[in-house]
Amino acid sequence: MIIIAGLGNPGGKYDATRHNIGFHVIDALAAGQQTAVNQKKFKSHFAEIRVGSEKVLLVKPQTYMNLSGESIGHWMRYYQLTPDRLMVVYDDMDFAPGEVRLRQKGSAGSHNGMKSIIQHLGTTEFPRLRVGIGKPLWQDAASFVLARFTPEEIPVMRDAVTTAAEAAQCFVQEGIQMAMNRYNRKPEEPVQEKPANESAQEKEANQP
Repeated sequence: MIIIAGLGNPGGKYDATRHNIGFHVIDALAAGQQTAVNQKKFKSHFAEIRVGSEKVLLVKPQTYMNLSGESIGHWMRYYQLTPDRLMVVYDDMDFAPGEVRLRQKGSAGSHNGMKSIIQHLGTTEFPRLRVGIGKPLWQDAASFVLARFTPEEIPVMRDAVTTAAEAAQCFVQEGIQMAMNRYNRKPEEPVQEKPANESAQEKEANQP
């Protein structure tokens, strides 16, 4: 079992906001397998899918962003999973709109959802997938993340959601190192093709 959790705020009021891009990636993963994230448990909406031979739980916490760790902590304890079996998908102001970045571990930065997850799990050592939403030019950060994307940003973010969903599947099937190697890019950069000599590429990607 692997859990992929996307962060956001519940309710239609927040659906199209920058802070909810994690929810959209989870929905894209579910839609790719003709299902919906509509079952309810542990203060979340969830769905089960298969990626290759791996069972994957898609989770959208419904606690509001700053309490996301309550739901994810419940799921992790329920399945008795180690942190490497979790990937969290969320918005990041440190990257340009549409930029996709994976990381094996790290701090929460200024993201309240991630702060909550780290608090409940007691560790920073779990994979995460960040989708860039850009920095505010004149708004404060709280207003910016709860605002909608501009018309110019919408197609960029739509592509980013597709790319992020592909990156999450790569993580499930090939591990975080290969997913980082292939998908850590700016929006204008092409996704790296899967190399013909996979074993050699994996060896290179795992070098310190």
